[in-house]
Amino acid sequence: MSGNTFGTIFRITTWGESHGRAVGVVVDGCPAGLDLAAEDIQRELDRRRPGQSRASTQRMEEDRVEVLSGIFEGQTTGTPISMVVWNKDANSSAYDALRSKPRPGHADYAYQMKFGLRDHRGGGRASARETVGRVAAGAVAKKLLFREGIVIVGYVAELGGIGAKIVPSDWDELRATAESNPVRCPDLVAAQKMLLLLDKVRAEGDSLGGIVEILAKGVPPGLGEPVFDKLDADLAKALMSIGAVKAVEIGAGLESARLRGSVMNDPIILRKGKIEFESNNAGGILGGISTGAPIVCRIAVKPTPSIAKRQRTVDLLSGDQSEIEIQGRHDPAIPPRIVPVAEAMVALVLADHLLRDRTARVEAGQGETCPTLPGGHPCG
Repeated sequence: MSGNTFGTIFRITTWGESHGRAVGVVVDGCPAGLDLAAEDIQRELDRRRPGQSRASTQRMEEDRVEVLSGIFEGQTTGTPISMVVWNKDANSSAYDALRSKPRPGHADYAYQMKFGLRDHRGGGRASARETVGRVAAGAVAKKLLFREGIVIVGYVAELGGIGAKIVPSDWDELRATAESNPVRCPDLVAAQKMLLLLDKVRAEGDSLGGIVEILAKGVPPGLGEPVFDKLDADLAKALMSIGAVKAVEIGAGLESARLRGSVMNDPIILRKGKIEFESNNAGGILGGISTGAPIVCRIAVKPTPSIAKRQRTVDLLSGDQSEIEIQGRHDPAIPPRIVPVAEAMVALVLADHLLRDRTARVEAGQGETCPTLPGGHPCG
């Protein structure tokens, strides 16, 4: 199976299945000398850990990370950072009846058609459990970005059609408020409505979808590569690679199709001698390259496909029409727990492009003579 590695210079490879022995990730390309401890990684894993509230699955995984390589005496060594998280609360019995019956809304049928076989336990490689590795790797990327003054904040902006009123003025307060409630919404009034709806829908055996917004501030202008490796293109790929994400917006997103150019264009102004943008419809990216304005991403997350309602399917062994009722423990809505995953993917893209940008040019006036030869030598 290809497609398990992401990134160009800062590269990650995730591995493992939902009900296998463990899940994990290898991070390659992280520079040496970065202060990093297992606690930094654990802090992010705790944010995505299941079983913490009525808004998540009750699968009780401790999700304790073990760092196997790449860190010595609290610093990265420049060698691959290998991390593992052991699965301890997997219950595969609920999936026995689904061995030959693909679940609607899941990747079961697609995997079967591609590979001819699949790990039916909990979705195997297609399970959201795979995101443990992404979040662990994202924690490393966040530490690297923080050294450069780059901060990433994510939150639920809408759940089940209930929208939040968000004014991202104080980013620390925004994050703290979002993390203070089970649905990770910074609008506490909307959060309470979301929770009530979530309880109602869960009791009906159904699920909800929603919208998650991810912001990145402190991103310097100039990150991103022309044409195919545009920063927004890589962000879109990163976010769309998360299971359950069905759409990505940057800046004004879909609304940009309804605006006039005079409204869409962000006026460039001087403020205290510094070039800034009066608005941010571009979402901090123009021509695929960061402008220095905050980067704004939004993802549409579909309802959890594992629901208790009866659903129609086909038995792949007999070829007969069939019905299934999905048992087991599942999130009634994915958006609250996808927040740290989305933050991680944005962090991975920014870290990769930050390192790539350092190879983009040489400073003017340097390299005109070759100091290795007596008296110097013209280099062109």
